[in-house]
Amino acid sequence: MRIDAFNQVTQVYQTTKKPNVSKAAGVYGSDKVEISSFGRDYQIAKQAVANASDIREDKVAEARVQIADGSIMDVDVDDFAAALAEKYGTTL
Repeated sequence: MRIDAFNQVTQVYQTTKKPNVSKAAGVYGSDKVEISSFGRDYQIAKQAVANASDIREDKVAEARVQIADGSIMDVDVDDFAAALAEKYGTTL
């Protein structure tokens, strides 16, 4: 198949024309990003959590001292399970 008059076809569909954009019409604007106060607070809280340690050293030190001096009491498993069941509203 042979296509004659390729230029005429492109003129019909105007594939080579650039869109008419007027600079004077105020087409060029500026982009803005606004972060709400909630978003800023969320970012601050997220950063604080990321910087926080996963281990509470004060609690670990307290437990080590209690283990070392033998002041930690033996916990009865049945009493512990009953206390959990009572707290969460279930029965054993």
